[in-house]
Amino acid sequence: MTPALFGTLYYVSEWAIRLAMLVYVPQQRTSAATRTWLLLIFLLPWPGLIAYAMFGRIRVPHIRRDKQTRASQAIRRAEAKFLAERSALGAVPAVAAAYDSASILAFETGDFLPFAGNRIELLDDYAGSIARLIADIDSARHHAHLLFYIFENDANGRSVADALARAAARGVKCRVLIDAVGGEGGLTHLAPRMRAEGVEVRAALPVGLFRRSAGRFDLRNHRKIAVIDGVTGYTGSQNISNPEFVPGFPNEELMARITGPVVAQLEAVFLTDWVLETNERLDIRELTANVNVAGTSVAQVLPSGPGYPSENTRDLFIALLYAARKTVVFTTPYFIPDEPFLQALRAAATRGVAVHLVVSKHANQPISQFAQRAYYEDLLSAGVRIHLYRPRFLHAKHVSIDDQVAVLGTTNIDIRSFALNAEISLIVFDPAVVADLARIQARYFANSDPLVAEEWNRRPLIAKVAQNVARLDSLL
Repeated sequence: MTPALFGTLYYVSEWAIRLAMLVYVPQQRTSAATRTWLLLIFLLPWPGLIAYAMFGRIRVPHIRRDKQTRASQAIRRAEAKFLAERSALGAVPAVAAAYDSASILAFETGDFLPFAGNRIELLDDYAGSIARLIADIDSARHHAHLLFYIFENDANGRSVADALARAAARGVKCRVLIDAVGGEGGLTHLAPRMRAEGVEVRAALPVGLFRRSAGRFDLRNHRKIAVIDGVTGYTGSQNISNPEFVPGFPNEELMARITGPVVAQLEAVFLTDWVLETNERLDIRELTANVNVAGTSVAQVLPSGPGYPSENTRDLFIALLYAARKTVVFTTPYFIPDEPFLQALRAAATRGVAVHLVVSKHANQPISQFAQRAYYEDLLSAGVRIHLYRPRFLHAKHVSIDDQVAVLGTTNIDIRSFALNAEISLIVFDPAVVADLARIQARYFANSDPLVAEEWNRRPLIAKVAQNVARLDSLL
């Protein structure tokens, strides 16, 4: 083939790619993502096509989607039967009218109804949270189930592993799921020891070219769940690891320790993920036999991820933003939202709601920090108050709406959490819990630098360019 012929064929192939992808890319994608992908493909057709083939479609294998669908159907049947059999729990509780649509949305897109009778304790002490979990594992009599994105082979990881080994030695069934990518270190170095001591350990969402049920390497199980005897549950932002991820600025987290009926929902999410990885059949009715009324909080769980048909956590946040009347406080380590979320946030601030965004002043992912800073000017102009938290890397993920609703869990305010990762959120309809969260948020405010619009708008042009380029990358 002559160079001239090769050049002609290459030129024709580039235009064939551009025209074909102009039709294909917009299917089931947001307008922002469509524009970004098409820009890349039109500028660099062949590299863009290869990148799109690897990362462009948010999908999991059919075998996993089918299992997720069957699990959702089983959860709804089990939940209905659970409520019918456990008359002591009463009927599904009423939620305040302003937030009823958000609760219904969470059920319709995530399978779980609100349950009354829960006790929810917020844990913002990193070492204390690990200590409470170890104490609960040491008191386990039937089973201990843990699902974490990171389960590191460090001091905290080994301490929790030791507690699981002690529980297994006395006959407690211990099952641990660790994300195959985020927890690679723990799976490699700590899991063999745990297995030798009687703890079942599996990788969540394993990757590999020849695995039929493997997912894309960037679709991760980012959940943090622990359930002990079906009675006590934990969820929130904290992994099983030491806090030192950012040198000089250790992670600061928020976990919830839960007792009461909603623990059964955490258990169901764990069991769904366990079945997806093992095909082992487990009976949730046996595992939740000891669930009873423990407090007065109304709560429900919302799982999310690419196995669900919609970006349901983002939709929940948007519904709550439109329902807000007084105050909204979002705390997140990563803020890279899509346009519908931004519109809801701006609309809340514009109609007089006091909207606060708490983000860390320090970054563990510089590109992500560049991208999120590209949104600050727009937010400040809309009246959103931005707080840059100084003391530590604030990895906590939660929101409060007025004095009525709190949501906490593993979901960041970014497109990865909304669309790519398997996440878990706990929705609480209880002014007392929101008041506890407000006290934590007040501490954040007191230890943050407020971002001033006039000063921020004077940042150098090179910074603006870098932030906008990073923002484009985040939309892919």
